[in-house]
Formats: sequence, C-alpha cells, structure tokens
Amino acid sequence: MKDKIFQDLEEHIDRCFSLSQPAGRSYAVPALWLGKQSKRPAGKSTLVNPFTYFKESIRRIRKIKPERIPRGKGGGWSKDAVIYNMFVRSTCAFDHNRNGKLDLPLNQEGWRETGTFLKATTLLPYVRSLGANTVHLLPITAIGSDGNKGRLGSPYAIRNPFRIDENLGEPNIGIGAEEEFRIFVHVAHHLGIRVIVEFVFRTSSKDGDWIQEHPEWFYWIRESAADREPGSLDENKYGNPVFSQDELRTIKSLVEEGKLLNLPPPHASYRQLFTDPPPSTRISLEQGRWIGTTGDGTRVRIPGAFADWPPDDLQPPWNDVTYLKMYRHPDYNYIAYNTIRMYDGNLTRPENINTPLWERIIDIIPHYQREFGIDGVMIDMGHALPMELKHTMIARAREIDPEFAFWDENFSVSEQSVREGYNAVIGYQWSDQHHPEKFKQMLRRFGTEGFALPFFATPESHDTPRAAAREGGMTYSRYAWAVSNFLPAIPFIHSGFELGEEWPVNTGLDFSMELQKKYPSGELPLFSEAAYSWLNRDEITAWIRRISGIRRKYGKTICDYAKESFLWVESPCPELIAFIRGRKRRAGRLLILANSDMKNSLRYSLPVETPKRTLKDLLGTRKITSKKGMFHGTLRPGEVNVFPL
Repeated sequence: MKDKIFQDLEEHIDRCFSLSQPAGRSYAVPALWLGKQSKRPAGKSTLVNPFTYFKESIRRIRKIKPERIPRGKGGGWSKDAVIYNMFVRSTCAFDHNRNGKLDLPLNQEGWRETGTFLKATTLLPYVRSLGANTVHLLPITAIGSDGNKGRLGSPYAIRNPFRIDENLGEPNIGIGAEEEFRIFVHVAHHLGIRVIVEFVFRTSSKDGDWIQEHPEWFYWIRESAADREPGSLDENKYGNPVFSQDELRTIKSLVEEGKLLNLPPPHASYRQLFTDPPPSTRISLEQGRWIGTTGDGTRVRIPGAFADWPPDDLQPPWNDVTYLKMYRHPDYNYIAYNTIRMYDGNLTRPENINTPLWERIIDIIPHYQREFGIDGVMIDMGHALPMELKHTMIARAREIDPEFAFWDENFSVSEQSVREGYNAVIGYQWSDQHHPEKFKQMLRRFGTEGFALPFFATPESHDTPRAAAREGGMTYSRYAWAVSNFLPAIPFIHSGFELGEEWPVNTGLDFSMELQKKYPSGELPLFSEAAYSWLNRDEITAWIRRISGIRRKYGKTICDYAKESFLWVESPCPELIAFIRGRKRRAGRLLILANSDMKNSLRYSLPVETPKRTLKDLLGTRKITSKKGMFHGTLRPGEVNVFPL
C-alpha cells in the first residue's frame, strides 16, 4: 500500500513537471531541508528545480527501510514519545524565490511559500534525525475569516472540522490538501513516526459551515449589541459577564468546593443581549458574516468568545471564534462560566444535552482515523468539555484503534486528567524551567510523590515566549533541551526551537504587557504569514541529535516513570541542578548535572554513590574524580553534563 502511494505521487509529480514551464533552478530551499544531500552548510539555501526536489525527496524516503512502530495499548505509548510540534503553515514556510518576503497566496511561478503538507512530508527525515518519533500538528482544518486577526487567520478558528485547510496544499502539484495530508501520514508511518492532530471541539469560527444548517448549535445576540471595549464594564455591550467582588468570591468558592448547582448567573442586562436562534431559512452571509432574523424581526449575529475562567478575566472578546451550545435550556441561553465550562447542574441534565451536536462532534475523530490513519489527538481545552462527551469520544476512537492516544491541553498535571482518559498533558515545565528554584521544586517532586501522568518536557510552546528569547539565548536553549531529555517526561520540540527562533507564534501565556507591545498579535505566525529562521547559523540541530543518541542508548533508564528511577541530589549551590536517573543496583544509571545560571560558572562538590572513581561526560569532554567520597567539578554558564554511573 505504502509503495503504491509513493509510486503514484512520483508519477503525478512527473506529469505535473511535463505539463509545466518551470523557470529552471528558481526554487530555493534551506540546506537543513536537504539533510545529507546538501552540499551547503546550515545557514545557507540551495536553488533546486521544485519538481525534481519533491520527486527525489519522496524517492529517497521510499528507499528507507520501513520502521516498525512500537505498540502501546490505550495510547500508553505516549510515555515513550519524543515529539516534534509542527504548525505546518509556518514550519514549512520559506522565501523560495528569494525576493525578501513570503508571497501570498502564491509566488509568480505558482508555488506556495507558506507551508504545505507536501513540504512537511519532505521534512519528515529531518524530523526523524532529531530523534522525534511523533509529530504533533496544530489544527489543520479549514479556517474561517469573520473577525480574523492578521492576514491568514488563526488555525483555531475552525470553519469546518471535517475539512482540511485548502491552503495547506501545493497548487502546482494539484492533488489537494487532503491527499497531501494522507500521504504525509503514510510517509510518517513508513519512517516510524506517529501523527497526533490537535482539534478544537467546543468552539467554531463565527462564519462556520454549521451555522446556517444548525443555528440551534450556536448562541445568538442582537446585531445592534456592540462589542465591549477593552477594560470597559458596560453591561449593555457584549463581552465577558461582569460580576461584583462579592459575586466573584461566591462563584470561586462554590466552584472550588465542587458545588455546581444553582451557580450565580450573569446579570439580567447581559442575559438580555442573547436571543433564540433564527430559523435556518432566515440566515444569510452579509459581507462575510452570518446574520439571522428571528420570528419577531430582530436581526441577530453570532457573538465572539472570551476567556471563560476565571470569571473576572477582562480580556476583550476573541473576535474570530464563538462557543458551541453543548446544552440547551431556556434559562441558560447565554455564554458564561456556568454554561461553557463549569456547567451548572441544572443545565447538565440528560434531557438538555444538545444530542445532534454531540453526535457530530463524536464523529470527527473517527473520520480522521478512517480517512487518514492518524494515531491520536490533542484536545484543545479538553478539560472544559462535558465528561460524558469526552468518554464517548475516547471509547469510539479506541473501538477503531485500541492504541489511539488522547492528550490534554492542560497545564495542570493531575489525577483528573487520568480519570478523563488522557495519556498525557502539556503540563507546566515551560513556565518553571527558566525560574531555577521553581524548576528544582518540580524536579524534587519526581522522586517523592511523582506525577499522575506524563507531561511535556519543553521550555516553550506555541503560546509562550521562545526559549532563545529568554535570558541566555541559545545557551539557555541548549541547557533546557539537554535537561529535559533526561527527565521521566515527554521531550517536546516546538518547531523553530532548534533553529534559535525568537519570534513567538502567539502571546497567549507568560507575556508581559511590554512583550505584547513588542509582538503585535496581528503580525504573529498564528494569524499571519511567517517563516522560521531556517538560515540561522546558530542553530542546535547537531546538539539535539547528540542528545537523542544518548537517549536511545539509555532509553530503558530514561523512560522509567517510577519514583524509584529519579533521585534528586541536594546541594548548597542554588544554581546547581543535580539528579540521578535509574534504580539502585541496576545498570544504566546516569548522573545529570546542570548550571541553571546563564551568566556565571559554578563550582560544586557532591557525594555520589558509584563504584567508579572517575566519571566521563557523554555530552562533552569533562571528567570528574572522586576524592574522599566527593566529586568536585566546574560548570560553565548553562553547561549540562551527563555521567554514566
């Protein structure tokens, strides 16, 4: 089957080549994309014939011996994953015609300079060379346009969850984005790489395809109701509900105690902004926006979403998405914390379930399993979906594939995620790793109480500042990645990290007001065209490959999640990170030492139980010798040592 897919694609590219009038070698690609075939160093690009480049890339992959993917029932394989996170539109973007910009939608020769699945497919050998065995894709479905920031729109503004974004296809090849994605998954599996796709199940774009067909799946407000300005508390305009301080204290206390029956509703002035849905026959697109007319002649529109918890979060509405109406009840016909996340007990009765909507949502994952063969999903804000809905989604997916994985976009690492059926969560290492004392507290926990389920060992995600933009720059990136790979956690490369990319994808988490002004949201990759720094000479791909080699060699030790496999080593030096991996009296134990200070060197003295008198660093040339039971050494700023014991 896979060989036929390869053969069909090569023949199709040949046909496209014969019908085209290509302008010779006019298509530049980064040397890193060519791997061992490149005659140019990293930091350079090479001119190629694009048809030849794609065909030869597929042919080289076809010649690679198929890699067996280890089994892991119920998504349990997640704990052994090493993840490469792609936002295809940006990860695979490049100024192919070298005119100093990304041409939209196509360059003058008809090639797409933003990312496509065809380009992503040719990058899979590069991804595998970094040690990754899993690709996590940010949402790839069709994007809406109503209320979009930037020039391209957010991948989280889902117009239709059953359709692939057509802009992820390469027009000059002409097979379409869906077929390109199908090829991407097959090639990934050929190389031993699993594919996880992120999905958004509780929101839709404001111009979503379901709105006219099923207006009862959505909330509606009077068209005359204006959106509230940032910082305003005017309840006659639309935004998140306004509560008094006493009301907020009551709400937070009730939620914390798990008392979700008869939660305080928003004020009447806010609730009165909302209307019943218009009939589908009285809905039409007006200048790209769905407008309806109710039975009494009121013109209505779809409202934007907002941060639903805590209820005093005063962010302005998210103008490109809206919430789906999971439950239907006349007394709860509004968007608020108690209708879309901390669901009120009166609302969640079985008779109020919006059953046709749930059935459509439940069908999404099986569609991608059957059509494309994906291996798992990351659920955006999965902890905010009704529990019964999640359990049904998980059961249905695992009827099709018992090894299917579910990951939760949750920063809390708790038993709740386990009960809900998840195999892994994002976790909070990204927020603690650049704060040495907080990071050390997290590391100590590995050897004491442990964590309920695996989380991502990463210094950054698409919502956070880039590691290379933090204090220490690439020194910090090297330090962070090396330490992350020796934890009982899941290494996670957010694409661009290895290139020293400093420009964030989004400013959703851990950004000060000053940084938000520095990175205007409309210009960020999540909303507009952008290419990562593929020509940065100070990239760390060789460093990542070296660490991956050590990780493979000591995989049995490193992927042991038991508390007994992690021993924190206390030291009087506050900047020193020191821990031992591996159980006592077992082979393959490792001592990891790291300097969390990005400016200054440090000296240390540590008692380490080992029969060896001299330890040799696997990452460099360091040797340390025991004197009277103590090992003494020096670490440069950000240096990491890995010593076999």
